[in-house]
Amino acid sequence: MKKSSASKKTAANTETAANTETGANTETGARTETAANTGKAASAGAGSGGKAAAKKTSAAKKAGAAKKTPAATKAATGQRSAAGQKTAKKAAAKKTAAKKTAAKKAAPLKRQAPAKKPAVAPKKATAAVKGVAPAKTVTPASPRGESRTALVRRARRINRELAEVYPYAHPELDFENPFQLVVATVLSAQTTDLRVNQTTPALFAKYPTPEDLAAAVPEEVEEILRPTGFFRAKTRSVIGLSKALVEDFGGEVPGRLEDLVKLPGVGRKTAFVVLGNAYGRPGITVDTHFQRLVRRWRWTEETDPDKIEAAVGALFPKSDWTDLSHHVIWHGRRICHARKPACGACPIAPLCPAYGEGETDPEKAKKLLKYEKGGFPGQRLKPPQAYLDAGGKPAPPLGAG
Repeated sequence: MKKSSASKKTAANTETAANTETGANTETGARTETAANTGKAASAGAGSGGKAAAKKTSAAKKAGAAKKTPAATKAATGQRSAAGQKTAKKAAAKKTAAKKTAAKKAAPLKRQAPAKKPAVAPKKATAAVKGVAPAKTVTPASPRGESRTALVRRARRINRELAEVYPYAHPELDFENPFQLVVATVLSAQTTDLRVNQTTPALFAKYPTPEDLAAAVPEEVEEILRPTGFFRAKTRSVIGLSKALVEDFGGEVPGRLEDLVKLPGVGRKTAFVVLGNAYGRPGITVDTHFQRLVRRWRWTEETDPDKIEAAVGALFPKSDWTDLSHHVIWHGRRICHARKPACGACPIAPLCPAYGEGETDPEKAKKLLKYEKGGFPGQRLKPPQAYLDAGGKPAPPLGAG
């Protein structure tokens, strides 16, 4: 009886301990440890009571496991599901990123148009006497196959550019009236305007009117005109035109082209100088500079002055003719020289088919500039005020060095 009571107590204790530990172990999933504890508790009893307790413990273990396992399984399943969802999301994100990367690589790249190389100098020359802005080496488009419309546009653009560079362009012969202008223009053949301006003050001081010059002694006039070159022929011309003015036009210079060309030594070039600058009537002055530049720019291939006048005149409105003549002549004297043009300092280099015939280095070209563009005196002893305001310097009188 004592043994039986002890067995019952042991079994009860064992069952309680087994249930407690089994619940704990079930929650953590440690079945092996529970079985070991149960075996130890059963061994502490005696005989058949121990075996019964072991059976009860096993039954309790199964019941506790049956009760606890669904909850634990649900929790574990939830954790696995959450982890699975996170993993799936990460995998989906990686696949999406991979698809985007593949799409970017697979998508054809848009070809960007290559940057156009500037065909023009970055800075164009200005009219200021400070100097012409240096121009970089350019490759102007060839006018081969240039249409008539394209030629007109290019020619007019050149004139507009030159008008900005030489806003103070004017006839570079000193004169106070039409008579002085026609005489000075006749004397300017085969010499410079500067030389004429240095010579005419003495001539007009001694012979101020056509009547005075018509009655002059040729030898005395020759001596005055000697510095201009070809002084004998020029003496005959100025005395002859003075006589014609007195005899045919009452001592006045006519204002019509057909009358002016009748005077000795006066051709269309001289007539247009007088008409444009003394009477304000449009005309194109085709001198040596004008002829050279318009052919260099391929405005025309004509060589006869009258044909050049007609060809160039057709490219511009009549109202532009006089100023156009000044712009072209000024550019020919200052930058676009006959022997060595200053291409590297030329404001219209991008428009010129002959670019490269002269010096293209900006610094070297700058040294080739003449008159006010090179910082030197101009050609007139008494230039217009606008020219002086722009920084121009008057020419020195004859014999001043």
